[in-house]
Amino acid sequence: MTIQTSREAATWPGLDVVPSGPRAAVSAAVARRLFSAAVDRLPVTVHLEYADRSGRVLGLGGPAMTVHRPDEFFARLGRHGLIGFGESYLTGAWESADLAGFLSVLAADLPSLIPAPLQKARALVVARPPRAQRSTSENSRNNIAHHYDLSNDLFRTFLDETLSYSSALFDTPVRRHEDHLVAIPPGGESAESLADAQARKIERLLDVTGVGNGTRLLEIGTGWGELALRAARRGATVRTITLSTEQLALARRRVAEAGLADRVSVELLDYRDVVSTSSTTDNSSTASGSTTETYDAVVSVEMIEAVGHDFWPDYFRTLDRLLAPGGKVGLQAIVMPHDRMLATRHTHTWINKYIFPGGFLPSVRAIEQVTREHTSLHIADRLSFGSHYAETLRRWDDAFRASHDRVRELGFDSTFERMWHFYLEYSRAGFASGYIDVEQIVLTR
Repeated sequence: MTIQTSREAATWPGLDVVPSGPRAAVSAAVARRLFSAAVDRLPVTVHLEYADRSGRVLGLGGPAMTVHRPDEFFARLGRHGLIGFGESYLTGAWESADLAGFLSVLAADLPSLIPAPLQKARALVVARPPRAQRSTSENSRNNIAHHYDLSNDLFRTFLDETLSYSSALFDTPVRRHEDHLVAIPPGGESAESLADAQARKIERLLDVTGVGNGTRLLEIGTGWGELALRAARRGATVRTITLSTEQLALARRRVAEAGLADRVSVELLDYRDVVSTSSTTDNSSTASGSTTETYDAVVSVEMIEAVGHDFWPDYFRTLDRLLAPGGKVGLQAIVMPHDRMLATRHTHTWINKYIFPGGFLPSVRAIEQVTREHTSLHIADRLSFGSHYAETLRRWDDAFRASHDRVRELGFDSTFERMWHFYLEYSRAGFASGYIDVEQIVLTR
């Protein structure tokens, strides 16, 4: 598949243009050599198909990748790195019947795919994040809208009935590893329903933050309202905020239909602007003289990824400012190793360009450092369950691909379908390989 129609070219600017010229030729040649050397020592199979019917097979054998248009693939990879790698999948320059399996092998070896001497020059060639995508107060609404305001009906095609768009927690034993807990991977393809596993994830986060009857709860990042609904059913009073207008509308409707509007308020609000002028609660004064309502518990599920590393101090200071004495903060966060975080924090990625503008994953060490240096908070409890995210993503992708007809009815084209499939499997590979993880983290004073 290639971008051929003018409509698709307008929707996907740049994908219809293959890099060309002397610079592109040189970078393509370098990319060809580096890619060939890298995959030749990995347990994968790469078929390179050429127009003259000649071909070449790389790798030690394993999950297969077929490159239908090697010249295009290496031109994009050479000029745009991993962004070009993903874009060449969008255009159909390469395919894989086991996309997650193939990408998992690459992800497991990602830090060493490029020779160490060339890694040092990485900062000179990788794309930098656009300033318009920095997660400032002015930019954050657009960043969130790019993804979460696509269509509530689109998300319904692959999410379960809880409309939870974060990792589920399946029913497996938990063991202690060094200073934190780890959930054992789901065995094979778990028979447990995704909705039940999503409910377990939410209920555990509410449990560890002590949410119950009478709790004043603030949720940063509403999603489609499932956590707020479950907290309200426990007797909590919930204030939940979002920057997605689509999620706002549906969450409010779900709250009203559940008869919980007296316990749950859903607001379109940036986390930096959570300020109340109420004088009837235990308040602490802000610098401006207004008052800030505090909460017995503050929870945020997979929202820190959208904050941006420049704004982590602001984010955690906000949590500290809003937490009542004796309260707890509960985060569910996608995290990455600290050394990889440092190496990539100024990199514009395929995920940033196509899926989550302004997004960036923290490390646990970074969270520890920021909270220690900027707040009175510290990490009191952690549960790691990255393998459960891999299973969650597998189910999402299966459901999405089975909803092909509905996705087209909603107005999304074939390139979008390939993009979304790549995004889900690319993410699944990251968790399956251990390159990234997901944790529930409790912060206390």
